[in-house]
Order: sequence, then structure tokens, then C-alpha cells
Amino acid sequence: MEPFDFCVGECGSIDRYLADRIYEFNVGATSYADGESFAAVRRDESGAIVAGVSGYTWGGCCYVANLWVSEPLRARGVGRALLAAAEQHAKARGCRVVFLSSHSFQAPGFYEKMGYVRQASIADHPVGYSNIVFAKRLAQEKAG
Repeated sequence: MEPFDFCVGECGSIDRYLADRIYEFNVGATSYADGESFAAVRRDESGAIVAGVSGYTWGGCCYVANLWVSEPLRARGVGRALLAAAEQHAKARGCRVVFLSSHSFQAPGFYEKMGYVRQASIADHPVGYSNIVFAKRLAQEKAG
């Protein structure tokens, strides 16, 4: 067997290539071909990103991969507004549920206050802490 070409550090193009191949497989297995990445940011006067959210929608689900608010803006409603914007985007895309994860030292209490329910906790990720998976069912709009 040939040795692996191992990448350390900036491996974005490899990661994107692998994600695309997995997406192709998943589409074939499920017939859901509606995957779409999203991101929303807030910038300061100089154009630097000071808060943001990113993730993807696919197959009636939304996954929030990253939600970050710079220290000076925390506890001022910015995280709440970003998460609400992601949920609105998910609803517009026909999603029924939003998933995300938070380490025990990050913001699990914030997500619980936002209506997210713990689905699983993975101990020692990282060692000494937990990775907590959350889900929130989105209210479906009633047809008129």
C-alpha cells in the first residue's frame, strides 16, 4: 500500500474535496440534493468580523457549525440575534430541526435558554470536558 499524503495545518482544499465526495454519496443514498452552506457576520467600522454564524442546511435539517461573538459584544443579544437569523434561514429553506454542538466550557446554558434540548454528551472531548449535542425543533407555519 502506498503511503498517505498527510496534511497538517491548512488543509482546506482537501477537506472541501472530501466533503463534496461525501455529499455526493449522501445525495445518492437519500435523494436529498438541497445542501447549502450559509454564513452571517457582523463587522465593525473597520470591516473586521466581530461576530458570526455559519453552517449548512440539507434534507430538512440545519446544522450550526460555528457561532462566535467577540468578547466586547457578549451578553448584548448579538449571539441570540445570530442564532435567530440562522433559525429563520433554516425555516425559509424548509428545515424542521436545527442541530449544533457546544463544549461544556463554551455555551451550553445559552443554547438551552434558546430552546435547544440536549441530545447527547460525549465525555472527554476534549479530555476533561464534554461535547454536548443539541437539537431544536422549528415550529412549522400553518397553511392559510
